[in-house]
Amino acid sequence: MKLFFTGFIIFFLFINTSLAALEIKDFDISQSVGRTEKFMIIAKDSLENVNDDINGTYKFSVNGFNEVLHFRNGIAESSLIIDKSIFLYIKHLNETSPSKLYYVLKTGQRLNPISISWYILLAIPAFLIFIGYMFRRIIKLIIVVLIGYFYFTYSKGLSLGTFLESAFDGLRNLF
Repeated sequence: MKLFFTGFIIFFLFINTSLAALEIKDFDISQSVGRTEKFMIIAKDSLENVNDDINGTYKFSVNGFNEVLHFRNGIAESSLIIDKSIFLYIKHLNETSPSKLYYVLKTGQRLNPISISWYILLAIPAFLIFIGYMFRRIIKLIIVVLIGYFYFTYSKGLSLGTFLESAFDGLRNLF
């Protein structure tokens, strides 16, 4: 009986560790190889290498839309088609993987994803508000620049909710 329980515990620990190895802990995006208007999500390990062990379906949220991605050797292609430059807020729907914000710059037939830290996202308006507070003569100019900043981000797909969610995710991962 003791042998049975010991074997059961070892089997349970083996299953638990093998499932933990199949979680996506980190990811990155890149332009799809076959199609120029699509992007692919690449599962990464702790050393920033492609995690080839990731196979199967995983749920992601891309700009608030849930999408089931089929990974093969750590790479999955999204069905989202990018016609113009856009902000992409990508979140793996589990608790261990952080969400990421990208600005995908489309130039001709090429997609250039630029990772945006939540520090930068909050630092720009905070800096502008600080400058406006220090130099009261240019407060109207600062307000116009802030409105332009928020209009630009909103027109490229970054809504206020996504903006705040990205900032709160960054703050939550800080602690």
